Amino acid sequence: MIHVVRGPDAQQRTSFGVAFDLLAVGPQAMMTKMHYRVGNVIPFHAHPNEQIGYVLSGRIRVLTRATSVVLTAGDSYSIPASEEHSIEIIEDADELQVFTPPRPEFR
Repeated sequence: MIHVVRGPDAQQRTSFGVAFDLLAVGPQAMMTKMHYRVGNVIPFHAHPNEQIGYVLSGRIRVLTRATSVVLTAGDSYSIPASEEHSIEIIEDADELQVFTPPRPEFR
């Protein structure tokens, strides 16, 4: 069975004060579209989900305790499960994120 979420039907949520759209969710993975705005603060945190991101627009800085990298439109990254990380918003940005397994607190 194919699970389809039409654009206008995406559920709007927030995490750390960041607005995002909950897109397709399957048994093993979920996709979100984050809407970062300058002033949003995503502090260091960890979760038991692998996180993969693709920057659609804007600029963000993805940090771990050991690394820091600035990403712009077209860049992608992955963070292993349980890796402590943070995201700094350099300029307003939109990003697709995939989590595996799905994050129950985002549903």
